[in-house]
Amino acid sequence: MFDFPRVVTLEAARAALNKNWRPKPRDVVIPASLGVGRVISEEVISKIDVPPFDRAAYDGYAVRASDTFGAAEDSPVTLDLAGRIMAGTWPRMRLRSGSCAEITTGAPLPRGADAVVMSEYAVAAEGEVTVYRAVAPGENVTKRGSDIKKGQVVIKRLKRLNHLDVAVLAAVGVEKIRVRDKPKVAIISNGSELVKPGEKLKPGKIYDVNGTSLREAVRACGAEPVFLGIVPDRAPAIRRAVKRALGIADVVLISGGSSVGAGDISPKAIASLGKPGVIVHGIAIKPGKPTFIAVVKNKPVFGLPGYPVSALMVFDQLVADYLHELSGVPRGRRSTISAKLAARVLSARGRRELIPVRLLEKNGEKFAEPILKGSGAITSLSTADGYIEVPLEREMVEEGEVVEVKLFEGIDGV
Repeated sequence: MFDFPRVVTLEAARAALNKNWRPKPRDVVIPASLGVGRVISEEVISKIDVPPFDRAAYDGYAVRASDTFGAAEDSPVTLDLAGRIMAGTWPRMRLRSGSCAEITTGAPLPRGADAVVMSEYAVAAEGEVTVYRAVAPGENVTKRGSDIKKGQVVIKRLKRLNHLDVAVLAAVGVEKIRVRDKPKVAIISNGSELVKPGEKLKPGKIYDVNGTSLREAVRACGAEPVFLGIVPDRAPAIRRAVKRALGIADVVLISGGSSVGAGDISPKAIASLGKPGVIVHGIAIKPGKPTFIAVVKNKPVFGLPGYPVSALMVFDQLVADYLHELSGVPRGRRSTISAKLAARVLSARGRRELIPVRLLEKNGEKFAEPILKGSGAITSLSTADGYIEVPLEREMVEEGEVVEVKLFEGIDGV
C-alpha cells in the first residue's frame, strides 16, 4: 500500500537513499584513441623513454662537439661528410673524429656524435662540410627520456582525459585503457499535456522542456542519457515505461506526476513495481517539494517535479552528485560571490528555498536581484547568474542583507 507522503529534509532524503542504494561504478576497456572525456580507472606508467633515443632537434649535421670548437664565420672548421641519416632509420655508422653526418629533424644520432650543427651554420660541398659556428655537447639534441622517463606516471588515476592526455598515451605506446563506464540514465517525461518540440501545439498542450534539459544535465555529469519519450498520466503506461527503463539503465529520472493529487500518479504506479519502492515522497525544498525517490530492483528512481526550474534545481541538489560518483567525472567546485540582496525575499519556514538571482553592479557594489517568475518559467535559470539559499528556519531575507550567491554556468556549473 502506498502511504501518504511525509515531507523530509534534503539531508534525510539522501540518507534514506543511501540506506537502500549506493552507487557502484563499473570499468570498461576502450581504445585509448577514444578516451577524450572519459575517466581513467588506473594510473598509466610509461614502459619506455620518450623519446626512446637521442635525436636531432633540427635539420643539420651530427658532429662531435669538440670538433667544432673555435669555429666562427671568419675561421670555419671543415669536416668530412660521412653519410646521411633520415628520420625513421637507424644509423649503423660510428662517427669518427673529424667527420660529420647530415641529419634530419627527429633522426637518431649516430654513435660518437653528441651535438648537431644547424644547417644554416654549415655549407656542404664535394664531400666536406664547412662549419661556421661551434656547438656545445648536447646542443640541438633532444636527449633520450627528456620528455618522459621509463617508469614515470604519465596519467593519474581518475583523471578525466582530454586530447592532450590521449596524445601522451599514444606517445608511450598505450593502445587500450580501462575507464569508468558511463552510467546510463533513462529519462521519462510524464504528463498528458506534453508534446514533443516541433509538433503542432494543440489547445491545452505544452512543449516538453524537461526531456531536453535533463538530457544535457545528465551529460554534464559524465553519464549517458537515454530518453524514453513522453508518457501520459495513466498508471499502466507509467509502469511500462519505468519497467523498460529499469531494464536498460542504471538510474531512472521521471519528471512530472509527483505532486500529491488525483491526477499525479507516478509514485503510486512505481510503488507497485517492487520493494522497497518509494522511500521518500516530499522534500522540504523550494522549488521541488513534490520530489520522490524510489528504489526498485536495486536501482534508484528519481521523481522530479514537472516544472522545468523545479526539475533542474532538484537534479542539481539531489541527483547530480550520485551521477558524478558513478561516472567518476569530478564535480567542479561551484564559485560563490557575496552580494547585497536587491529586494526583500519572503520564504516559508520549514523549507530550504533556492532562489535564482541576477548579479548587478551599482555604484561599485554588487547586488543580487531575485528572479521570482515561479518554477514554471524556464527563463528563471537562463537569465540567472546563480542562486541563493534561504535556510529552513528563515522566513524572510531583508533587502540590503549580504547573501552568498552560488554561481553556475548551466545548472551543473560546467
